[in-house]
Amino acid sequence: MGAKVMVLGGGGREHAIAWKLAQSAEVTKVYCMPGNPGTAAEAKVHNLVLKPTDADHVVAAARALNVTLVVIGPEAPLVAGVGDALRRAGIPVFGPNAAGAMLEGSKAHAKTFMARHGIPTARYGRFGDTDAALSYLRDQPLPVVVKADGLAAGKGVVVAAERAEAEAAVHQFLQWGPIVIEEFLEGEEASFIAIVVDGQVLPLAGSQDHKRLLDGDQGPNTGGMGAYSPTPILDTAMSERVLREVMRPAAQGLMTDRTPYCGFLYAGLMIGPAGPKVLEFNCRLGDPETQPLMMRLRSDLYTLLLTAARGDLLPTALDWDSRAALCVVLATGGYPDHPQTGDPIRGLDETQGGTVKIFHAGTEARDGTVITAGGRVLGVTALGENLAIAQQRAYAAVAEIRWPGLQYRHDIGHRGLRRA
Repeated sequence: MGAKVMVLGGGGREHAIAWKLAQSAEVTKVYCMPGNPGTAAEAKVHNLVLKPTDADHVVAAARALNVTLVVIGPEAPLVAGVGDALRRAGIPVFGPNAAGAMLEGSKAHAKTFMARHGIPTARYGRFGDTDAALSYLRDQPLPVVVKADGLAAGKGVVVAAERAEAEAAVHQFLQWGPIVIEEFLEGEEASFIAIVVDGQVLPLAGSQDHKRLLDGDQGPNTGGMGAYSPTPILDTAMSERVLREVMRPAAQGLMTDRTPYCGFLYAGLMIGPAGPKVLEFNCRLGDPETQPLMMRLRSDLYTLLLTAARGDLLPTALDWDSRAALCVVLATGGYPDHPQTGDPIRGLDETQGGTVKIFHAGTEARDGTVITAGGRVLGVTALGENLAIAQQRAYAAVAEIRWPGLQYRHDIGHRGLRRA
């Protein structure tokens, strides 16, 4: 009998993870909970219409299907403690417990963790009261960053160039709960992701996300409009510095705090003249960074994550395709504030090829037609001998896809191309 794996989640990240897991010779079935039309079309992959944050149902399904590993994709099940429930049931799981996931579940918790363990980050204040927040804000130089303290699906951040914009963000985010106000850091953003297992740190290839909605890094923040890997800003020297100053201290800090950890640890970085500083920690793979990373990964993802889930010794390095990979996110009209959904997607069949892969995120199947069902709909991802070729191939595939109101950025990879 071959291995059976369960993947929790239904976005572009989970499609890419399921697709990669299914490539393992040891895996016979991958169950996606709930999955999407893209995962349903993959060989070996089956969707389960269950809620990934419902720990009791997840445990029951994992037992009934006799899975050998559960991989938790998004942040909500992690913060909800689904990993804890699976471990109590004796089911191997890749993804941290709720205590470890608090590094993502609370910005203030992450900030105090970084201060305690000497990890470089921006100055900040945490507030639950409007008057106190506005008083603090008056003394801060512009631009300034306002963040929702809890989970906000990548949309709880405003980089305010004007005082009125910052004040509006304070009022908006305080309706959800506490907020964090941070100093604005100059530099270039990058994503550094590693597998962390109780002090062991195995880095993935570097990548760079594009958070702003519009070309030239303009417009509102989003969950991510595209990504590419590798990125020149994370060269060998800088990657070693990030490991030394951020990732290893974080892994050791979790052990010092007696917080068991088994999962991905994602450091969103700002790399400036003073070196890398952490903008945020996430406790899972980034989306859309996952899509180009899975395109480039040559190591067997199943055996890697099972090794981690068992707490065994990780390999010293991973095998990566030397080519570049680039992902362009296609979003609906009105995204991020008012996504317009329910439109048929045309042109999907014309875009698949050996170097191009379309990962589904916000899609549904209705009467045999794939329709838009979320703000970020597809991640069109391509490999190329260099970043320019990967970009060209991705945008050629994008040109074949259409629905009313479709929007996307036209400059994914621009920083890497400029550096190259």
